[in-house]
Amino acid sequence: MPPKMTSSRKHHLKSVMLAIAEQRMEKEKADAEVAKDAYLNEHCPELSLPGTLEDLQKMCKEIHHKIDKVDEERYDANAKVTKGAKEIDELKFKITEMKGMKKPALKKVRMSADQMLQALLGSKHKVTMDLRSNLKQVKKEVKQEATGDWRQNVEDKKDKKKMFEGAEA
Repeated sequence: MPPKMTSSRKHHLKSVMLAIAEQRMEKEKADAEVAKDAYLNEHCPELSLPGTLEDLQKMCKEIHHKIDKVDEERYDANAKVTKGAKEIDELKFKITEMKGMKKPALKKVRMSADQMLQALLGSKHKVTMDLRSNLKQVKKEVKQEATGDWRQNVEDKKDKKKMFEGAEA
């Protein structure tokens, strides 16, 4: 097992590494400046403004024509990009149609209503969903149906019929 490095040695190495990194960053920054200047000198010639008004107007018209041309190229490039994106989306859709949509197998989850609400609402869940406890007790009435003779039933109703006939008079 190699001996551990002392803290002074660690700090010394760290400071040396930071110094080297700083020198490299400065060199990269200087190289970027040189590259930028070379690019600008190559692509942007010195601006020489003509002395007369007519020459200035002519130069402005040329600049406007160049701007229009660049704008048309930008519009065409944008149209190509959007067209390509639409084609990609259509091809992706066709691929999914050809493969067919695979429906994942659903797992049966056994949860009570309380557990579902607690999963959805989290700690805010205070209401219990024990619906059976909230129901009223209803007594069933047993309907006694007379299964006897139907004539007997009619005889019993004669009294009620007379009562209505008396009310009409």
